[in-house]
Amino acid sequence: MNVAPIADSVGEQTVAIVARQTHVDPALLVPEATLKDLGISSLDAIELIFELEEHFDIHFPDEGANFESDSVGHLISAVHGALAARPGSAGAAG
Repeated sequence: MNVAPIADSVGEQTVAIVARQTHVDPALLVPEATLKDLGISSLDAIELIFELEEHFDIHFPDEGANFESDSVGHLISAVHGALAARPGSAGAAG
């Protein structure tokens, strides 16, 4: 999966939610930063996933995040992917 840039609306909203939910300085939320490196616990990450799903009205696949290696950029890419997969979106299949 490619790492998404932060410089779009979805990226900016995702970073703002991550910063608010985890109390991590937004300046540290660069695309390459992993959730583990940022000190985000697995419980915090689960709560973060729920907040992102609610905010964007999306659903992430059940396999969940890999907290050891997933980065801020991967999280943004996952949000983009989930938005594209929503019924009625331009990227939705079916």
